Amino acid sequence: MILSFKNGQTELISSVGYLCNSSLEGSNFYNDIELFVPVPLHWTRRLFRGYNQSCLLAKKLKHPTAKISTGLVRVRRTKLQPVMASPTARAKNVAGAFAIRGRNNFNNRKICLVDDIKTSGATLNECARTLKEAGASKVFALVLAVAGQKVV
Repeated sequence: MILSFKNGQTELISSVGYLCNSSLEGSNFYNDIELFVPVPLHWTRRLFRGYNQSCLLAKKLKHPTAKISTGLVRVRRTKLQPVMASPTARAKNVAGAFAIRGRNNFNNRKICLVDDIKTSGATLNECARTLKEAGASKVFALVLAVAGQKVV
């Protein structure tokens, strides 16, 4: 369902949004969040796809005070992460791919990154590093799924 949502079936936003909100409300950082920051797509990928799935998810989140910020941007097009063979290759692929747009103030803010799927964590780590360098005091992550986990 999540892959279908990611690959064009945006009508699934109600279902995946519900799942995302349930996870958010059960998190131990819910009350700390000041800003939701969707993981950005490069503008060419956004244009091709027609939407950013992380942005759609962020818009479905229910929180009494947190706002959405699109101040984190992808400044260079990267290869698709699923084609990367190793966590090291994934990290190299996204290194330096993100920046802060304009005069966004992330200083001393508690931020929740929003993404659809975490595989190696390379994208989330690089986004968090960029936000921390911009002054964020804490960066949390909310994802719909974690790929490659062994069920015990």
